Amino acid sequence: MSGLLKRIIPCLDVDNGRVVKGINFVNLKDMGDPVELAMQYEQQGADEIVFLDITATSDNRQTALDNVKKVAANLSIPFTLGGGLRTLDDISAFLDAGADKVALNSIALLQPEIINQAAQKYGSQCIVVAVDSHLDVEGNYSVYASGGRQKTDRLLRPWAYEVAERGAGEILLTCMHKDGTGEGFDNQITGELAKQLPIQVIASGGAKNPADLLAAFESGADAVLAASMFHSGNYSISETKQFLNKKGVAVRLD
Repeated sequence: MSGLLKRIIPCLDVDNGRVVKGINFVNLKDMGDPVELAMQYEQQGADEIVFLDITATSDNRQTALDNVKKVAANLSIPFTLGGGLRTLDDISAFLDAGADKVALNSIALLQPEIINQAAQKYGSQCIVVAVDSHLDVEGNYSVYASGGRQKTDRLLRPWAYEVAERGAGEILLTCMHKDGTGEGFDNQITGELAKQLPIQVIASGGAKNPADLLAAFESGADAVLAASMFHSGNYSISETKQFLNKKGVAVRLD
């Protein structure tokens, strides 16, 4: 477990300029404006914001860039953008628009060398690789591309090690079988990778309450990503941090 402060990162899944949330990556519901939500979460004490353009295509690339500019102009905390990044020029465009980091997923699976290239050009601290994994009935953690819609022939453990070796600064690990269920994170695999890899691992998928975040941190996660529990208004980031602090988790308190 890292000696660094543990981070709480609200996730804004954006579809055509609006924040949405679903269960197991489907049945999406509108949750609000990304700029307003990002500002709200910063005020609550978020350590970072992740903005995932879940239906990114060339048609709405400018919409995504405009949103990044608006969000970045109103934030003082780090901000990660993911979704639809295909080239080093795409990465440059979003970093130039104000993103502090970019999250690569499908393109990293198709062209793994882009991880090396991006890390060398912009620094590992800017490069996050988002890994969407699903636990199948045979007990294998398969890796998915295209926003969780396309199963690949890769398995989670070797892919995570390859990502680290290629120079990524962090892995954002979303366990799809937990996503939106409110059943808690898959702490077994997340904790295993967080303890064994030389880079930070962010837990994602399944958080319902502050106790779920506590369990993830106790398993070894360096940071946690959550959406539904914050978007719903059931919990604020500030009260979640107070809970974690009382449980002995080192978090940044304002």
